[in-house]
Order: sequence, then C-alpha cells, then structure tokens
Amino acid sequence: MKLPGWLLRHTVTIEPYEGAGAYGDVFGEPTAAAALVAETVKHIRDATGTVTVSTAQVYAGPDLVCPVGSRVILPDGRMTRVLTVSHHTAPGLPVPESTEVYCE
Repeated sequence: MKLPGWLLRHTVTIEPYEGAGAYGDVFGEPTAAAALVAETVKHIRDATGTVTVSTAQVYAGPDLVCPVGSRVILPDGRMTRVLTVSHHTAPGLPVPESTEVYCE
C-alpha cells in the first residue's frame, strides 16, 4: 500500500545525484514528484554520521528516486541538497509505504 495521493499536496523537482565528474557534481534529468513538504528545522545525522541541520523534509511515495546528494527544488523555489533518505516499508502490514527525504 502506497502513501495516499491526497496527502501529497506539493510538487518538488528532483535532480538525482549521479556522482562526481571532472567539473564537479553530476546530476540526472530533473523530474517532478508529488510530495508532502514540511519546512521545519531538525537536527539529524547525515550519511557520514555527522550531526547536521535539516530545514526541509519531503515525504513521497516508495518509488521516489532521490539519492543522497541530489538537488531538490521545493515548492517555494528554494533549491536544497539531500542529506539522508529513508525508505519505509512494512510488507504484509496495512500501513503505507513511503520515502522520507531530509534536506539541507
């Protein structure tokens, strides 16, 4: 079961991180995704284990492709980077599957 569509009130644009190139970071084609965005300040641990601050959290369906380091354009036009990504699944249980993205 996926996160209900009626909860996904925002649209974000994801430019997936593909790695480092000769001239800096390389990103894939931008894609729009339905999401629920919460712009709150939270202390989190990033992919390296360092405590950092997230100023926006994006909740989307389980099929969202958004690796750590990707660029995200929020509904207000602000561009931010992905700090952590969590996939929430519960096979066999009647709870929605989702992807949770913490951004700078």
